[in-house]
Amino acid sequence: MASPSQTSWWQEARATLTLGFPIMTGLVGQMLMGVADTVMVGRVGTVPLAAASLGFHLSHVLMVAGFGVISGITVFTAKACGTGQRGEAGEVLRHGVLMGLVTGVLAALILAMVRDHLTRLGQPEEVVREGSTFLLLIGLSLVPVMLAQTVKQFAEALAHPWPPMLIYTGGVGLNILLNWVFIYGHWGAPAMGLTGAGVATLIARSAVFVAMVGLLRVHPALRAWAPQRWILPAARVQVGRLIRLGAPVGLLNFLEVGAFGFAGLMTGWIGPQAMAANQIALTCAATTFMFALGFAMAVGIRVGHAWGREDREAMRRVGLNGMGCTAVVMGGFALMFLALRQPITGFFSPDLPVVTLAASLLLVVAFFQLFDGQQVVAIFALRGMEDVRVPATVAVLAYWGLAIPLGYALAFPLRLGALGIWIGLALGLAVLAITLGRRFHRLTRPESACARSAV
Repeated sequence: MASPSQTSWWQEARATLTLGFPIMTGLVGQMLMGVADTVMVGRVGTVPLAAASLGFHLSHVLMVAGFGVISGITVFTAKACGTGQRGEAGEVLRHGVLMGLVTGVLAALILAMVRDHLTRLGQPEEVVREGSTFLLLIGLSLVPVMLAQTVKQFAEALAHPWPPMLIYTGGVGLNILLNWVFIYGHWGAPAMGLTGAGVATLIARSAVFVAMVGLLRVHPALRAWAPQRWILPAARVQVGRLIRLGAPVGLLNFLEVGAFGFAGLMTGWIGPQAMAANQIALTCAATTFMFALGFAMAVGIRVGHAWGREDREAMRRVGLNGMGCTAVVMGGFALMFLALRQPITGFFSPDLPVVTLAASLLLVVAFFQLFDGQQVVAIFALRGMEDVRVPATVAVLAYWGLAIPLGYALAFPLRLGALGIWIGLALGLAVLAITLGRRFHRLTRPESACARSAV
């Protein structure tokens, strides 16, 4: 018979997984859009795959930073749910939608402005030319992405993650179908190659947004917590607190994903084959990361509920349990990459030099799986306590003070190429994971009196 402590541990894991599994599935579904694009564009050629890599890097930086800016929706909705304040939750969503719209439009404008100037950053001219239209289409798709994300976060914070998961899964299937139509030219459509992938992604993401709006109107539980009136002036207090929480989170996300994006630019200094191999490795790493991210988001929501109740013991129990469970999952992915790196990379491209280089990068990806999982759970656990400023500062030092300079030194002066860039990223992740894990442990100690004052 299990001891009380063992029972409690498994109960916590089951509660987090019950909430986190559909979130995780929805995130993996979002990621599979990029996987589908990578695989299907890779069949067109190495230069289109390199151009897709460039577009995904730049758009993903802005998208994930935008997710951070609107992340207060999850925190404040969870807190309102914990105290039963329906009107407050509705106001959070109403102002979150406004912030999502502004963030999406700004991201689209930034990509539109930079797309024709990437050769100045040392990117191969043929790659920039190939990906110009694709980058514009991906930028436009960020507007429906940000709007859909606001509703998704709202539903998940209210512990209704399954409907968004089903919608996002349907979006993946639609994206794959449209890729087949527009990339290769079926059903009377012209073969558009990489541009076709951009068209497919824009249509699929727009369809997901429309479906999420419909969900908000027809789902009884979500409709009960949604705003009674949408067309009202924005309240400065609501916008202010969303920005105060979301801006540091957006900065943290920008620093993390921006580091990987800048690493992608550095592979462009090496050549198209290095860019293509980097895209394969990044796609693999980002896909497994979605499992950790989904679990981390569930941890953050549950910590937020406990934070609203001022139950520090529950916050600590949920957070530490989440870190342990994530370590098991990410350890399994690490073993998978070590054992199957050659077949996995061969699935993405027929170009043998690209496949060989990507397989060597997966060795490093395997190494940092554990650290990647731990750092994201720690970040979301701290975010559930509204502790965001210190993690953002730590991210500055870990990514831009260590990972990028070290990656550059290993890649170019020491001539390790793309492998050196990834080693630098792995060490930066390790430092971030250890530091933030220790911070959560310290702030939630029973004798700690600084949890609220540290925010």
